[in-house]
Amino acid sequence: MGIESEVPESGGGIRRRNCVCTKDDFLPEESFKSWGNYANALRQTPTRLIERALTRSNDEAELEAKSRSHHEMKKTLTWWDLIWFGMGAVIGAGIFVLTGLEASQDAGPAVVLSYAVSGVSALLSVFCYTEFAVEIPVAGGSFAYLRVELGDFVAFIAAGNILLEYVIGGAAVARSWTSYFATLLNFKPEKFLITAHGLAKGYNQLDPIAVAVCFIICIIAIRSTKGSSRLNYVASIIHILVIVFIIICGLIKADTKNYTPFTPFGVRGIFKASAVLFFAYVGFDAVSTMAEETKDPARDIPIGLVGSMVITTTVYCLLAITLCLMQPYQSIDPNAPFSVAFKAVGWSWAQYIVAAGALKGMTSVLLVGAVGQARYLTHIARTHMMPPWFSYVDEKTGTPVNATAVMMSATAIIAFFTKLEILSNLLSISTLFIFMLVALALLVRRYYVSGVTTNANRNKLIICILLILGSSIATAAYWGLSEKGWIGYCFTVPIWVSATAGICIFIPQARNPKLWGVPLVPWLPSLSIAINIFLLGSIDKDSFIRFAGWTGFLLAYYFFFGLHASYDTAKEFEKSKGWKNNIEEGNGTSNVVVSKDVPIAPGN
Repeated sequence: MGIESEVPESGGGIRRRNCVCTKDDFLPEESFKSWGNYANALRQTPTRLIERALTRSNDEAELEAKSRSHHEMKKTLTWWDLIWFGMGAVIGAGIFVLTGLEASQDAGPAVVLSYAVSGVSALLSVFCYTEFAVEIPVAGGSFAYLRVELGDFVAFIAAGNILLEYVIGGAAVARSWTSYFATLLNFKPEKFLITAHGLAKGYNQLDPIAVAVCFIICIIAIRSTKGSSRLNYVASIIHILVIVFIIICGLIKADTKNYTPFTPFGVRGIFKASAVLFFAYVGFDAVSTMAEETKDPARDIPIGLVGSMVITTTVYCLLAITLCLMQPYQSIDPNAPFSVAFKAVGWSWAQYIVAAGALKGMTSVLLVGAVGQARYLTHIARTHMMPPWFSYVDEKTGTPVNATAVMMSATAIIAFFTKLEILSNLLSISTLFIFMLVALALLVRRYYVSGVTTNANRNKLIICILLILGSSIATAAYWGLSEKGWIGYCFTVPIWVSATAGICIFIPQARNPKLWGVPLVPWLPSLSIAINIFLLGSIDKDSFIRFAGWTGFLLAYYFFFGLHASYDTAKEFEKSKGWKNNIEEGNGTSNVVVSKDVPIAPGN
């Protein structure tokens, strides 16, 4: 993979040369062997696109793709590790930064309901992720799940947004880390930022400390997954202790008069805040990428994912209640809400404990994010949709070193330039979009199996899914366009109910989960689709423009590189699979001469 090569010496020994990369490490496929091959591949783009868009992977192919990383990831994690990873991944900048912003500007004391709505949406997604992670325990997370059920093309678009989600999320947390670090030292949050007057507003506050933090996290994540887990234990335990301190001491200073009025911005404000606060739940999907390193996926993943999300939602709601009881919502500081709240009630010394707890929490988020994003990129590279150089797993550490280094470098660059406000909304769009697709993929997984589902049932499923998507989009659009109307919901909601009931009544399940399954299918995944789309309708227009720009870039990369690389890899896999089947049909006892040019396993 270009990490290490062996060069014969004249004395017959072997001299090892490190960090040598060639074109074949990035574009080894047949389509890129020469300019003529590439031109021919481009001419076949429409044909190849149709094939890859309609081709679905399978569980076995995703599991077999692990061989392309040269070395196995080490199975060292238990459900206990996953619970702490889950809390470490989620409880961070969102609760300490966005709570004050949304309470003061959009929801008031009802911000607790905003957290509850976002928490329900996240929990529904957790159920969907859990079934996939147990059935397909690979590092690819939602990319692998979507590739199996919705095909390569949809999986790639989702994959690009997954990587964007991690980079932006990590950058947002890294910048918040700097602000709280300044607060801990009794400086203003912007103390360590450097203003570059020649850059555009929103990108001109440079943050060198965020870059340094990303570099340190990268080193820790590369060295060991189990080591990262131990560090996450320590950081998360300290973080939880600080949260308990905030809740208990904050409630001692509570004044119930501050809870009046409870909904100053109305129901619309609650959902608007909920869409933004979804940022606070981003990160739990990183835990699903650790399925490949889990000792007993069937037991550990459900406990780890669901348990950590229930605990996190409870903690968020308690913190939101505490903050709004300490201060009137109009007085809540949008940048450092808990620190300012303790100052307001005469406990200025508590701001240092709050800042220290926030730093510990954000360190955990960065660490788990670094571990998760590298495993996403590793599995994407195994399919050759991204260069296979990223899929290398180091034999000694058992970690994907190339993917970790590149993703954390990208995180550091974004963190160096970009403000938190710009990052948070774009992050929520990518996350909600992916969660909606995973719920959709679960419906397809349960109700459609090629060769088992009849054409009639397949067509019914397609119609019902289109009605679920259409009614959900119509509900979100009506919410956004009509501030006081309600008649539209009398049409859109019954359509959603009827379509979901149609799947339940008229279409038999084609596949039952082997180890662990989502309850109340199809209602639960259908509800997840509806809530995620509804929250998408509450996000601002500029964020959708940025989202469209990123998606356009992904399509360009896919049409010129990713499509052809994954097409060649799939054909190579089919060829090697057919070759091995021919050997097995000869009962495996015949003498077979294997040419060194014939692949015996995908990716080798």
